Amino acid sequence: MQDPVNLRVAAAAEELAAWVYQATRSFPRDERFSLTAQMRRAAVSIGSNIFEGCGRRTNKELIAFLYIAHGSCSELAFQLRLARRNEFLEEPAAADLTRMLSEVRRMLSKLIRELERRPR
Repeated sequence: MQDPVNLRVAAAAEELAAWVYQATRSFPRDERFSLTAQMRRAAVSIGSNIFEGCGRRTNKELIAFLYIAHGSCSELAFQLRLARRNEFLEEPAAADLTRMLSEVRRMLSKLIRELERRPR
C-alpha cells in the first residue's frame, strides 16, 4: 500500500483537476451537463484512480488503477482538443492545460514502468 500524498503524480493530478475546474467555468451554460461535466469527470478520475490504487494491497492492483488514470488522461486530451476547436478555451489556456496533462501522463507512465519492474 502506497501513500498517494508522497507521489508527485498525485499532486500534479490534483493541480490539473483544479485548473480544469477553473477553465470550464467560462464554458457556455448549455455545455454545463455535457463537455464541462465530461472534462471535470475525466480530470477528477485521474487523481481518484491514483488514490484508489494506492489504497489497494498489491502493486498489481495499483498498476491497474494507474492504467485507468492514464486512460482518463487520453479522454481529457480529446476533450481539451474539442473545447479548443469549439472556442470554449483560449489558446493559451488550452496550451497550459495540455502541457500539464502531458506531464501527468509522463509521470504516470514512468511510475507504471517502475512498478512493473519490481519483483512480484
